[in-house]
Amino acid sequence: MNIFVYSDESGVFDKEHNDIFVFGGLILLGKDSKENWSRKYSAAEKVLRNKRHYSKDYELKATHLSNGDRLKLYRSLNSCYKFGVVINQKRVLDRIFNSKKDKQRYLDFAYKIAVKKAFEDMIRQGIILPNEVKRIYFYVDEHTTATNGCYELKEGLEQEFKRGTYNRNYDKYYPPLFYGLEEVNLEFYNSASKTLVRAADIVANRIYYLARNKIDYQCVQHNLFITFLP
Repeated sequence: MNIFVYSDESGVFDKEHNDIFVFGGLILLGKDSKENWSRKYSAAEKVLRNKRHYSKDYELKATHLSNGDRLKLYRSLNSCYKFGVVINQKRVLDRIFNSKKDKQRYLDFAYKIAVKKAFEDMIRQGIILPNEVKRIYFYVDEHTTATNGCYELKEGLEQEFKRGTYNRNYDKYYPPLFYGLEEVNLEFYNSASKTLVRAADIVANRIYYLARNKIDYQCVQHNLFITFLP
C-alpha cells in the first residue's frame, strides 16, 4: 500500500508577534482513496464556486474565504483522515529564532513528529498495517525553503520512516515505523495547481482557528490526529 500525505501551514513562525503556528493536512491510504478524495473535494469547491460566483481562476484558499465557507469545505473532509501539529511559539526556545536555518530545522522536526504520531495512532487503531506500507508520498505547499532545506527534510522523513533514527545523547536507536518501506518521496506544490494541497490548507486553517480560540478539538474531531509542541 502507498500512503499520500498532503500538507500546508497556517500562521507565521515568529514568536515576537505570533502565539500559534500550525501544520495540517490529509493522510490518504492508497491511490484509489487519493483519487476519490480529489474528486470529492473538487466537487465541494465547485458547489462553493458556483454559489459565490467565483471565477474559475479564483483560488479557494482559506485566507480568501469567509468563516462559513471555510467550515463547509472542512466538513466535506469529515470522513477523510487528517493530521496536524499546534506549536505554542511562546514555549519554543528563543535561540531557535536566531537563524533561518534553526527555525527551518525546528519546523522540519515538528512536521515529522506530527506525521509520525498520526501514523502511530492509525497503526494502534488498525487503520494502517505497517508491514503493508511500501511507499509514502509527501506533497507540501511550496514556500521559500532553499534546495538544501528540501533535501534535509526528505532525509529526515526517510530516517524517521524507512531507516530509523539514532539519539547520540542517549545512545539509543529508534527503529523505523515501516520496515518494508521502499521509498519516501517529497514534492513541493503551489496550492493553485494541486486540489488536495488546497484541502490541506483548509485543514491547517481549521486547526489554527481551534487553537487560537481555545476550542477543544476533541469536541469537533472527525478522523483528526493532533500533536501539540513543545
